[in-house]
Amino acid sequence: MSNPTSVKTTIDAIQSLHPTAKWVMRGDELEWQSGDITEPTALELSNEVTRLQAVYDSQEYARLRKVKYDQLNQDEMRFDDLINSTTTWVDAINAIKAAHPKP
Repeated sequence: MSNPTSVKTTIDAIQSLHPTAKWVMRGDELEWQSGDITEPTALELSNEVTRLQAVYDSQEYARLRKVKYDQLNQDEMRFDDLINSTTTWVDAINAIKAAHPKP
């Protein structure tokens, strides 16, 4: 199962740099409406898009792990391991971590 790629945009950058700012995008043009907040430069926006994308990309392993963790019935696995003296849950978690290691 492939995970959809999130492409970070200028809008993401603006929201990250100035979450309370008021602005409007008209096509590719930014109309800044917050006189009390300095409008970010094109370079600042580009750098923030790059930073946000790098952060998102660096967490791919965690997103992939979560999908697999969510497929497990972990409470039941832990209970069954307790009753049966098995390690099914630990083995499943370790297999997921091995398949999707941290970078």
